[in-house]
Amino acid sequence: MKTDFDDAFRKVDVILTPTAPTAAFRIGEKVQDPLQMYLSDIFTIPVNLAGIPAMSIPCGFSREGLPIGLQMMAKHFDEGTLLRVAYSFEQRTDFHLKQPAPFV
Repeated sequence: MKTDFDDAFRKVDVILTPTAPTAAFRIGEKVQDPLQMYLSDIFTIPVNLAGIPAMSIPCGFSREGLPIGLQMMAKHFDEGTLLRVAYSFEQRTDFHLKQPAPFV
């Protein structure tokens, strides 16, 4: 997996992916379904296995008003690029200023 990321970072500076395959779920909603909870982390696991820097920032909301995350990844020891890209995204959008839908 590390080799795959190293190959990708020879071509690009940052890789963007969803943080999770779905929008956030309400607190306690999936407690009885551990497999669904595990699968919600499926996009963040490779980052941890490869040991590369990554971060997740808000990038939108579902129709139900639940937050959607954008994961940004950079090559080893390139946290500076990662932070600059995240800062640039936040300066051009306002998702980080909005609140998710209230719990009902």
